[in-house]
Amino acid sequence: MNIQEFFGIELPVIQAPMAGVQASALAIAVSNAGGMGSLPCAMLTIESLRAELQAITAQTQRPYNVNFFCHTPSAPDAAREAKWRAVLAPYYAEFGIDPASVQAGSGRAPFSSEHAELLATFRPPVVSFHFGLPAPALVQRVKSWGAKVIASATTVAEARWLEANGADAIIAQGLEAGGHRGLFLSDDLTTQVGTLALLPQVLRAVRVPVIAAGGIADAQGVKAALALGAAGVQVGTSYLLCPEATTTALHRAALQSDRAEHTALTNLITGRPARGMYNRLMRELGALSDAPPAFPLATSALMPLKAAAEKLGRDDFPTLWAGQNASGCREIPAAELTRQLAST
Repeated sequence: MNIQEFFGIELPVIQAPMAGVQASALAIAVSNAGGMGSLPCAMLTIESLRAELQAITAQTQRPYNVNFFCHTPSAPDAAREAKWRAVLAPYYAEFGIDPASVQAGSGRAPFSSEHAELLATFRPPVVSFHFGLPAPALVQRVKSWGAKVIASATTVAEARWLEANGADAIIAQGLEAGGHRGLFLSDDLTTQVGTLALLPQVLRAVRVPVIAAGGIADAQGVKAALALGAAGVQVGTSYLLCPEATTTALHRAALQSDRAEHTALTNLITGRPARGMYNRLMRELGALSDAPPAFPLATSALMPLKAAAEKLGRDDFPTLWAGQNASGCREIPAAELTRQLAST
C-alpha cells in the first residue's frame, strides 16, 4: 500500500521533521500542498508544543505528523562533563567565554505520558519516533485515538523490531540522511548502509509500508525509491532553503556553497551520531570522538560557542545539519517544492 492510501494524503512525500530549522509553518505548507508535513517536538516545551499544534490545526485540515525522540535520558557524569569542557577550553578562551558561566542541560526530552496527554486533545493522525519506540503503554495510548505510529530503522534488525513492537509503517533511513541517525539496537556505525541498499532489504523483511529516506532530493530520486518498492519517501534537506523554514542565514549560505558537498557523521554536537556539514569543530577534534558526554548532554557546553561564532558571522560551531545530497535545496515555497518532488 502506498502512503497516499495509508495516510490519506495526495502525494507520496513526507517532509522530514527537522528540529532547530523549522516550526509549524513548514509542516502546514507541505500538508496543504498534498504531502505530509511534520513537526519536530523533541526540543519543544509542553507549552510550545501546544501552541504549535494549535497553529497546525487552525491552518490545515490535512494529515500531519508529530515527531518525538524516545531515547533513555543519560545520567549526568561529572567526570565526562569535565573532560568535555577541558577539550573545549581553548575555544572558550578564544571567544572570551567564562567556562563557569556555561550551564549544563540536555535540551531534548524523550516522549512521555505528559506528551501523550497533550496529543490526545489534538489527536494528530500520525506520530513518529526516532531512536526506537516509547514504552508499549505509550504506543497504545497514541494508537487509542486512531493515530498511526511510524519510526525510523537504520538496519533490517531495527525494522523487524519496530514491526514486532507496534510500528504501523517504517522509515528506512539510509546513511545519506541528514540529522541524527535513528539507530537504537546498536551503536555500531559499521551496520549503517545507504538508502538504496537498505530499502530492498527492509522491504523483504517486513510487511508494513516502508518509507525511503536519505539522499532523496528531487523527483528523480523519488521515482527511484518508488521503483524499488517504497510506499513513499521522506525528504528533509531539500526543504532547508524554503521561506517557511527557520534555517539561519549562516546555514542557508553554507547550503548554497560548495561546503554542502562535504558532510560527515559527528557526535560532537549532541553526543550521538548525526550528519551535518563539515566544520571547524569536526576538523580540529575529529568528527567522532569519545570526549563528548552521552546524548543529549554534550549540547549545552557548545551553546555559548555557537552563539559567539554566529555573532561574528562564523559557522565554526553552529549546527549545520544536512544530508549527503543537498542538490535539491532551492529558495522556493515549500508547497511548490513538494509538488515538484512528486511530479512525474
